[in-house]
Amino acid sequence: MQIRTARLILRRAVPADLEAFHAIMSSPDAMRYWATLPHESMAVTEQWFAEQFFSSDLGRDEWVIERDGRVIGNIGIWKSPEFGFILHPDAWGQGIGTEAATAFLAYAFQTYPLDAIKADVDPRNAASLNLLQKLGFEVTGTAENTFLLGDEWCHSIYLELPRPTA
Repeated sequence: MQIRTARLILRRAVPADLEAFHAIMSSPDAMRYWATLPHESMAVTEQWFAEQFFSSDLGRDEWVIERDGRVIGNIGIWKSPEFGFILHPDAWGQGIGTEAATAFLAYAFQTYPLDAIKADVDPRNAASLNLLQKLGFEVTGTAENTFLLGDEWCHSIYLELPRPTA
């Protein structure tokens, strides 16, 4: 199965995607507001890749974002109903996150009986916060010191997108 947009293909992962994901997951820029530090080795990415895309966890539904035949990111539900995404820095600022998220969220609400889809964002990640709010996510709460990355405590803004009524 694929989800197509004007510029993107959202699809299931295949083993050949591993190297493209290592380029994303080892990037300090891409991983700045992620819940883990940048991957220091391909072995770390291999483990993440297997868990992310080939898990038997029924609460997980992860997709590859592809543009012009190139893997540029990941989007999906990683722990139902929690939604997330990551893009290669080369894809930032082009509306790709909005395009991919709009398509994925429509699919998710059609596929799963969720009352709402949730997100947890580092408050310093203005781009992701803006994107989510543009899509209709609303802030439901905040928390401090939600996870420790290296020697830095990170905080969270919690957001929620209710199931569309029409």
